[in-house]
Amino acid sequence: MLKKILPLFSYIFHPLFISVYAVLVFFFFGKHSYNYQEVYLVIIQIVIITIFIPVTVYYLLLSLGKVDSIMLAHKNQRRLPLLIHSILLLILIRKSITIDYFPILYFFFLASLISTFWAFLFLFSRFKVSLHQLAIASFTVFAIGISMHYNVRMIWILVPLIVCNGIVASSRLVMKAHTPTELVLGGLIGGIPQMGVMYFWL
Repeated sequence: MLKKILPLFSYIFHPLFISVYAVLVFFFFGKHSYNYQEVYLVIIQIVIITIFIPVTVYYLLLSLGKVDSIMLAHKNQRRLPLLIHSILLLILIRKSITIDYFPILYFFFLASLISTFWAFLFLFSRFKVSLHQLAIASFTVFAIGISMHYNVRMIWILVPLIVCNGIVASSRLVMKAHTPTELVLGGLIGGIPQMGVMYFWL
């Protein structure tokens, strides 16, 4: 039963959705003066750039026989998607989520870009870094930062998030997608850059 439930978390916390989760947490818990039109516009842009375009690229690669699963199980299948994702994140922080208008989100996506770059570099090693663990670790650290920055109690968000880090790791192990070392590397590569950029906005 547990082996059937755990894989669901790999889809719920798929790396494609993490950016949207982070933006929703920022706008819901943050004390800011953005109007509804600005909030909706940002969310739509995030959905298009971090979900719609990557999914479109995935189906293109699938039709060309370059990938065989949305989970990108093989290292050689991850190189092009990670490069494209890096380019999309770069466009996002250069043209849309700029440091002038959305400084906190800017640093979240900057750290995400750094994490993605490191995940790409690790493809040339013998380790296949867990992108799921990378994503949920970065989201968790960001949520902790939001709680600290705005002095908002988010226990009912943070505690489940921390627990979900373990559940996602267990899910990836049950699915035999990663080794424990690859999961730890994913968590570090996702969390450390977010901690690093907090210096600029906490």
